[in-house]
Amino acid sequence: MPVKKQASVKSIKRRSRKSQKVAAGRSKEFRYKGLTIEELQALEFEKLLEILPARIRRSLTRDFNYEQAKLKEKMEGSEANIKTHVRSFVILPKYVGKVLEVYNGNQYVKFEIRPEMIGHYLGEFAPTRKDVKHSGPGVGATRSSKFMPLK
Repeated sequence: MPVKKQASVKSIKRRSRKSQKVAAGRSKEFRYKGLTIEELQALEFEKLLEILPARIRRSLTRDFNYEQAKLKEKMEGSEANIKTHVRSFVILPKYVGKVLEVYNGNQYVKFEIRPEMIGHYLGEFAPTRKDVKHSGPGVGATRSSKFMPLK
């Protein structure tokens, strides 16, 4: 019978690290800077400002402009879809779960606010530009296209 080789200490440690990584990766609970969504929603506004990024903190300390204040009232008052042109509105934890339609210059882009969006602007989720998709060169576009076979 073949003798089974005993695992080295190094390989045992490696296996335990891998199993810890897999167990840590399975956690589906959202956390923002170590806080759950419930803890974020319970925070006072000043405490929330301390953990948000500097650009967002600066925007929020200057208070909302007229359009942003109007949107804030709409979002806190209603549960239905809200259409808006205000792309500079900051997503806060209390707005998670709301459904918005943000104008991108051509149409309204509909999305639901998820916890991962906290600390971002609404405009980031309604792209204003499309990807460029080029086709083949047109007839007479360049000197070399003169010799392209026509279909």
